[in-house]
Amino acid sequence: MARWYELTISMDDETWLVTSPDFPEITTFGETQPEACENGLRAIEEAIAARISDGEDIPLPLQETSGKGRFVEVPALTFLKCGLYMVCRGKGISRAELARRLDVHREQVDRLFRLDHNSKLGSIEKAFKAVGVDLDIAIDVDIPTAA
Repeated sequence: MARWYELTISMDDETWLVTSPDFPEITTFGETQPEACENGLRAIEEAIAARISDGEDIPLPLQETSGKGRFVEVPALTFLKCGLYMVCRGKGISRAELARRLDVHREQVDRLFRLDHNSKLGSIEKAFKAVGVDLDIAIDVDIPTAA
């Protein structure tokens, strides 16, 4: 799963200033570079939540990092919620229509799009199926075979 967004970090007086080319609305800072990256990730999540709330597009995350620059990885649940939002938006499926397809109350669907709600993977998987999308989750690790 590609979940990377780029950060631009520069020294500004005694703090590290953080922006993102994908989210021009964010500016944050940190006393150290790791703190700046952590704050950058939180700012990106807030920007994504605001864009979902406002019905705006969300930039697609990078498939791979170039190794140059700074990148943050959004949590898998955030990535899945963004994906569901973008698929519904692209197919013109409203939250009310998704609720009808899932045979649930609208509030249950609204929670699927709230990044601060810890939705269950099964609920998200059902929602993707209801909009005609199968999830393909990969684990990028070599698993040793038993001898």
